Amino acid sequence: MEATSGTEELVSGELVSVAHALSLPAESYSNDPDIEMAWAMRAMQHAEVYYKLISSVDPQFLKLTRVDDQIYSEFRENFEKLRIDVLDPEELKSESAKEKWRPFCLKFDGIVEDFNYGTLLRLDCSQGYTEENTIFAPRIQFFAIEIARNREGYNKAVYTSVQDKEEEKGADNGGEKGSDSVEEKEKEANKEISESGETAM
Repeated sequence: MEATSGTEELVSGELVSVAHALSLPAESYSNDPDIEMAWAMRAMQHAEVYYKLISSVDPQFLKLTRVDDQIYSEFRENFEKLRIDVLDPEELKSESAKEKWRPFCLKFDGIVEDFNYGTLLRLDCSQGYTEENTIFAPRIQFFAIEIARNREGYNKAVYTSVQDKEEEKGADNGGEKGSDSVEEKEKEANKEISESGETAM
């Protein structure tokens, strides 16, 4: 029993240490592989939950934060002509793009939790998270683009594709549609979201 308690304390101590390290500004540490792995794991978990969500629930009805309306209106006011169905990395990462994005992102400091936390963003919204289709972006940039994709109907392609596959699977199993109702999927997705962090992410 004492050995287990000691192990639990060690694991708990390591978790506190990793959590503390992740809360520090990026300048506080140099390319520590353990920290990079923790960041990457959290970003991947976030991506998996989000993709499962837009696959299970019609994205136009999703609310990702408490301030979706503000994010969307500020985004479209500042990036009216930005093409969001298939992103050009230069529109996000070039020096001129960063100059335009920086003030937008900073507006949400203190409004959106972890607004500048590293997050994975899909370049082509009709595709999933693959190495070729993914770029690293601050969380507020992810929210701005994904809220716009949801509201403007671009993420519907993912939802429709998954629903079509489930219908085909149901037809192969005697004509029944998938066993889960839309309401059950939505409840399950919302549960996963609430377990993974602030409202949606």
